[in-house]
Amino acid sequence: MDILKYILMGMQVLAAVALTVIITLQSGKENGLGALAGNSESYMGKNKGNTRDAMFARWTKWIAAGFVLLTLFVSLLYTAA
Repeated sequence: MDILKYILMGMQVLAAVALTVIITLQSGKENGLGALAGNSESYMGKNKGNTRDAMFARWTKWIAAGFVLLTLFVSLLYTAA
């Protein structure tokens, strides 16, 4: 049972680091706030479905959901022991 706890804790740390990196790479709502700031005034920049920010937003949702589930599993394992 201890091995499962360590594996889940490692996955949780990796999810936290990935979530931090992805959130940092997203651009802000105002111009120039993101780590990868650029001019998005072209036609392709206004197409929000296929942009880098849209991809990062999808990844953020999935990784955050995984992080929450991992946190619940780890807390259940520690309270059961």
